[in-house]
Amino acid sequence: MDSSKVSTVRKEAEDLFNHGRCCAESVLLALANAQGINSDLIPKIATGFCGGMARTGCQCGAISGAMMGIDLVLGRAQPDTSNQDCYEAIQRLIREFEAEFGSRYCYELLGCDLNTPEGHAAYQARGLKVQCTVYTGKAAEIAAQIITESSTQGA
Repeated sequence: MDSSKVSTVRKEAEDLFNHGRCCAESVLLALANAQGINSDLIPKIATGFCGGMARTGCQCGAISGAMMGIDLVLGRAQPDTSNQDCYEAIQRLIREFEAEFGSRYCYELLGCDLNTPEGHAAYQARGLKVQCTVYTGKAAEIAAQIITESSTQGA
C-alpha cells in the first residue's frame, strides 16, 4: 500500500461507519479497497465482530476489522508458511490502539453494555457513535500504516 493512502483509508473507514456499516465492517472494507481486493465476502466476514464481538463488550470491532485487513496482506496462504510477520503486525496494532485509547475492549472504551437496552440507550444519549467513529478511523489508520511499512520492507 502506498503511504499516501493511509489518511484516505482512515477517512473511508469513518465514512463507511457513519453511513451504516459497523466498525469491523468499515475498517476491513477500507483496507481491502486500498489493496484492490473486492469480494462479496467483505464485509460479511466482519459483521459478527462489530460491537465488541457481537455486542458482548469484548475486543473493539474496529481492531478486529483492522486485524482482518492486515491478514489480507500478511496472513498465511499455506500451513507451512511462517505466521511471525503477521503476529508481530497484529501485536503492534493492539499496542498502538491501547496506547492511544487506554483499552481495546468495547465495554471499557464506551463505558456501557451494548447488549442491554440500558447500554444501547446510554450509547445513544451520550453520543458515543462519535467516539466509535474515532476508534474506527484510528484502527484503520494504524493498520494501513503497518501494511504500508510491511510493503516497503518486502514482507
